[in-house]
Amino acid sequence: MTVPAASVSGRQRAAAAVALLTAALTVVLAAAVTISDFPEGLGVLGCVAIALGAAWFGVVRGGRQRGAGIAVAVLALMGAAALLIRNGSWLPLMLLMLGIAIWHTAARAAFQAHVHLPAADRPRRPVLFVNPWSGGGKAAEVGLADEAAARGIKTVELHRGDDLEQLVRDAVAAGADGLAAAGGDGTQAIVATAAAEHGLPYACIPAGTRNHFALDLGVDRDDVVGALDAFVDGGEHIVDLGEVNGRVFVNNVSMGLYAEAVQSEGYRDAKIRTLLDTAPTVLGPAGSELDLRWNSPDGVAHASAATILVSNNPYRLGRAVGSGTRPRIDTGQLGVAVVPARGQDGTAGHGPSSLLRQWSTQAFRIDSAQPVPLGIDGEAVVLDPPIRFRTRPRALRVRIAPQHPGASPSAMQPDRAGDGFRALAAIAAGRVPTTDVLHREDHRTNEEL
Repeated sequence: MTVPAASVSGRQRAAAAVALLTAALTVVLAAAVTISDFPEGLGVLGCVAIALGAAWFGVVRGGRQRGAGIAVAVLALMGAAALLIRNGSWLPLMLLMLGIAIWHTAARAAFQAHVHLPAADRPRRPVLFVNPWSGGGKAAEVGLADEAAARGIKTVELHRGDDLEQLVRDAVAAGADGLAAAGGDGTQAIVATAAAEHGLPYACIPAGTRNHFALDLGVDRDDVVGALDAFVDGGEHIVDLGEVNGRVFVNNVSMGLYAEAVQSEGYRDAKIRTLLDTAPTVLGPAGSELDLRWNSPDGVAHASAATILVSNNPYRLGRAVGSGTRPRIDTGQLGVAVVPARGQDGTAGHGPSSLLRQWSTQAFRIDSAQPVPLGIDGEAVVLDPPIRFRTRPRALRVRIAPQHPGASPSAMQPDRAGDGFRALAAIAAGRVPTTDVLHREDHRTNEEL
C-alpha cells in the first residue's frame, strides 16, 4: 500500500541520492583521516559518527528533539574540529562539516512529499463560507473575500446567529457546484458534510487557528489566499469522513481527559500526543472513574479509560516528525487511541507511553450508563450512549491547490532510523516507500459491531 496518488519527484530522487552518497563519502573521508592521523584520528571518526547520527536524528524527529539532534551534531563537529585544527588539517575539516550539513539538508528534502493529484474541472458556481472570527480574523486580514471574487468564487460571510448548515443548504439549492470553508475545523466539518452529501467538490481554506484538517490534507496553512486556487486549477483527492452517532467529523472525537481539555480555555494549545502520553500521570494513582466501556481488538472488555480518541484515519503518535498528524485520510479506517484508566489490567503503569494502545478499525462502540461528554473536532458535545463510530470511506472530493503539498507532513516520514535509510534508498530509486516501512502500526480490526 502506497501513499495515494503519490509519485517521487525528480527533486526528491536527487535529494535522496545526494543524502546517501554524502553520508557514504563523509564516512570514507573520516576513515581516511583516522588512518592518516592515527591515533588522534580515532577521535575524529567517533565525533563524525556522532555528528552523522545526531544530524539524522534531526531529520526524523520533530520539535525539541530535532533541535537537540542538531545541537549534538554541532558539538560533535566542534570536537572533530579541535582535533583536526591541532594537526593543521583544515581541508578535511571543511569537507566533513560540509558533508554532514548536506546530508542533513538533502535527507529532509527527500521526505518532503508533494503529491501530484489528478486534474479536475473548475466549478462554475463555487461558494466560499467564511467564519470571520476564526483565527483571530485571519480571513479579513488577508482580504480573502476580494481574492475569492477575483477567482470567480462567491463569498458568504457568517454573522452572529447565522445557521451555517442552513446557509450551505440554501447555496446548494441555488446551484452551487463547489463548496469551500474558511474557518476552524468545526466550520470545515459542516461544509464538508454538505459537500459529501451532494457529491460536490470541497476546498479547505486554512483561516482557522490550528487548521489540523488542512495540514493532514496537504494544504499549506501559511498560504490562505493560495488555497483558493483549489477551485481554479487544483487537483482532486477523495478522502474519508468519520461519523459518530450520525454526526460527521473530519479530525477526531475525544472522551475522557482530552474531552475535558476541550472544555477548558487553553485546550487549543494541548497537543493530542502530549495529552495521551501524560494522561496516566495526570490522573494519579487512584485512576479514572469515567464510565467508558469498550472492547480492545483482542476482545477483552474494559470498564473505563483515561482517554479515548477516535479519529478519521489513524494519527501518527510518538516523537517522530509529523507526530500528531495522519499520514493518510483515505484508508477507510478509523484510528483508535486509548490510555487505559490507571491501575487497569492490574498494573500501576510504569510509564505513560507504554500504556497507550492504538489500532485501526472500521467501527467502534463505547457504552456508558450516563450521557458522555465528547470533544468533536474541538467542539464540546454531550451524546447519549451507546456511542457508535463508523467510517465513511471515500466520501469527500477534496480539491487542493497545485502549489500546495497535497500530502500530510508524515506521509513519507519514517518512524525509525533504520526504516529511514530504507525509505531514502526507495526514494532514490524512484519508488514511493511502502507503508510498512514508513508507519509500523497495529492494524487489527475490532469486530465488536
